[in-house]
Amino acid sequence: MSVARPTCRCVAWLLAVLAGSVDAQVVLTPVDEAAMQPDFFSFRAQLATAVARRDAAAVLAAVDERVRTGFGGDDGRAAFERQWLPDRPDSRLWEALGAVLALGGSFTGTQQFSAPYVYSRWPEDLDAFEHVAVIASDVRLRAAPRADAAAIGRASFLVLELAGPAREDGWLPVRTPDGRAGYVARALARSPLDYRAIFERRDGRWQLVAFVSGD
Repeated sequence: MSVARPTCRCVAWLLAVLAGSVDAQVVLTPVDEAAMQPDFFSFRAQLATAVARRDAAAVLAAVDERVRTGFGGDDGRAAFERQWLPDRPDSRLWEALGAVLALGGSFTGTQQFSAPYVYSRWPEDLDAFEHVAVIASDVRLRAAPRADAAAIGRASFLVLELAGPAREDGWLPVRTPDGRAGYVARALARSPLDYRAIFERRDGRWQLVAFVSGD
């Protein structure tokens, strides 16, 4: 019995579908250019150590006097201290800044470094309000917002469309590139609108000049 071969039209359609499915997947690979400038690499390592030790004095010494703290105009080191209360061991600063420092980043020219990479390398054609990036490999996407829920798939550094607002229980509703709805743990995904840090070399030394979230 002979087997009918697909027509050229069917082959073209199949190739188009396959190409579309590939194009729909955006992978945001981690990037860290800090080692390109040894003085910045050393500065960041010292700052990360200070954050890990919750050393308020050492962290504030790295903060520029005119540091940007938000988009309302209340900037400066004093505003930074009021917002973050670094003298408190339970300050939110330690987790927020620690996460940013751990997620790499990239240089904008020779005098500025932006972190994390999710912010500095975010694709310009993707709406930052409607997507998040998975920040680890082989992350399970769950059918329900529970760690024991069935996995609908896995994602490694994949950009996912948000399917709703973040939940208070630590899960994000997302949609995969092929249209499946699921959930990803908030700790394993990040928005480019989450906290990000801008560092600049000013007066001969590196300083934190902006630490903001939102848009």
